[in-house]
Amino acid sequence: MSEKRSFLKELNKNRTLFLMIAPTLLFFIIFSYIPMIGVYYAFTNFDFEGGLFGSEFVGFKNFEFLYKSGILWNLTKNTVLYNLAFLIIGNIMQIISAIFLAQLASKWFKKTAQSLMFLPYFLSWVLVGAFVFNMFSDLGVVNTLLKQIGLQPYDFYLNAAPWKYIIVFFNVWKGIGYGTIIYLAAIMGISDELYEAAKIDGANIFQQIRSITLPLLKPTFILLILFSLGGILKGQFDLFYQIIGNNGLLYDATDIIDTYVFRSLTVNFDIGMGTAAGLYQSFFGFVLIMTVNYIIKKTREEYALF
Repeated sequence: MSEKRSFLKELNKNRTLFLMIAPTLLFFIIFSYIPMIGVYYAFTNFDFEGGLFGSEFVGFKNFEFLYKSGILWNLTKNTVLYNLAFLIIGNIMQIISAIFLAQLASKWFKKTAQSLMFLPYFLSWVLVGAFVFNMFSDLGVVNTLLKQIGLQPYDFYLNAAPWKYIIVFFNVWKGIGYGTIIYLAAIMGISDELYEAAKIDGANIFQQIRSITLPLLKPTFILLILFSLGGILKGQFDLFYQIIGNNGLLYDATDIIDTYVFRSLTVNFDIGMGTAAGLYQSFFGFVLIMTVNYIIKKTREEYALF
C-alpha cells in the first residue's frame, strides 16, 4: 500500500516527465509487447481455420521435433558460428583500419579512404546479392578467369563449402566502414599528450599503438561486443537470403534461424514450427546477453551495460 502511495506521489511530483515518456511507452506497448501474444503459435499445431486460439495446443512438441530432428542444432551452430566470425573478424578489421587511418598525415587521402570504405554500408543487400551472383555464377567473373588460365570452372551453387568464406567476406566488407568510423572517433578522443609523452620516452609507432591506442579502445570494443552478443542468434536475414536464396543444396552450411523461420512461414506454411524456432532464438539471445553482462559486471563493472 505504501509503495502504491509512493508511486502516486512520484507520478504527481514528476507528471511532466511521465507525460513526456508516455508516447515512447505507448509505442513499445503497441508494437513490441502486444504482438508478443503471437508466441502462443509456438505451442500449437496451427491450422488456418482455427486461428490463433482455435488451433490444437501441443505444448512443447514443436520444440521437441526441432531438437530431435537435428534441425535446431544445425541452425544454432550456423547462426552462432557465422555471427562469431562476423563479430571477431569484423571488429579486428575495423580496429586495424581505424588505427591505419588515424596514422595518415594526408587529410585528403584520409577523407577519400573513409568515404570509399563507408560506401558499401549504404548498398542494399539486394545489390550485394547481384554482385555475388555475377561473380560466382557459371558465367561469372571467377569462372571466366578460371577458364582464361586453363582451369576447370567451379560450380559454386552446387557446393556449400566456399559459401562460409564468401558470406563472411561480404559481411565484413559491407560493415567495415561503419565500424571504422566508430573506432576512429574513439581514437580521435585520446589525448595527444599521451602520444607526445610516449615519443619523448622513445616509443616507436607500434609501441604507441600497443601501449596507448589499443588499451584505450578496449571500452569501445567491449561495448560493441555486448551490443552484438544480444543479437548473436539473429542472423542477418537480408545477407543470407539475398546471397543464397532458396538453394536447398547449400542449407547445411548456410541455413540460419532467420531463413528457416522465413521458409516455415512463407513456403511450408508451418506457423507453429517457425514460431517455435523464433521463440527459441529470442530466449537464447536474452539469456546470453544477461549472462555476459553479469560476467562483465563481476569483473569490470564500469564496462557493463546495466
